[in-house]
Amino acid sequence: MDLGIEGRVALVMGASKGIGRGIASALAAEGARLAVSSRSEENLAALVADLGSEQAAAYPADTGDLVRIRELPGEIERDLGPIEILVLNTGGPPRGGSLEHSTDAWEDAYQSLVLTPRILAEAVVPGMRERGWGRIVNVASSSIREPIPDLALSNSTRMAAVGFLNTLAREVAGDGITVNTIATGRFATERLAEGYGGSLDEAARVARDEVPAARLGTPEEFGDLVAFVCSERAAYLTGTVIPLDGGLTRSS
Repeated sequence: MDLGIEGRVALVMGASKGIGRGIASALAAEGARLAVSSRSEENLAALVADLGSEQAAAYPADTGDLVRIRELPGEIERDLGPIEILVLNTGGPPRGGSLEHSTDAWEDAYQSLVLTPRILAEAVVPGMRERGWGRIVNVASSSIREPIPDLALSNSTRMAAVGFLNTLAREVAGDGITVNTIATGRFATERLAEGYGGSLDEAARVARDEVPAARLGTPEEFGDLVAFVCSERAAYLTGTVIPLDGGLTRSS
């Protein structure tokens, strides 16, 4: 199936490992020109080496640094051209209950998970509107449907981000721009392992009992879905929250 995104310029945030790396690899396989971003210059360099410098270019950035985030779209446009696909992805904030974090921690989480998407969308949407084509995909968590214990910061701020993005989806749907969120379940990543004492094997063992699909998802599977959501074939799909969790989420 030709997804129709060959040559499109895509910015993938949090691209250097885990789900973000899976997304970058899937878009590269479809011929997109990638701007890959994360905090780790070393990991980004390894990703670019794997994908090829003709396919991807690295733009180090921390989603908590709003000054840097504002600079990013302009740099990419100068180097690669205007951003046509925006993938919003970042690691979650620290674990903890509803009353365990300081207000500074709440502000940091809001900056990373809500203001960064807002700033990036503000930068890319005008150009997408002019060209009559654009794709924005938000990588969220199943916690936006069912709050996860001990993840109060993530539960709350990710819901706020979805509220913003679903509102945006309605505003730009007539301009050829789609905006969708993928609600992530349990995937085989370092981030998930942290919740199981650093053991991905333990996370996989628990998943066999708790996830209806009886396994963890893979970053490659996640990337394949994102590539489709970004495609020409998905032009009528917008304003949605798509669960990708092996049947884990019980609420509709």
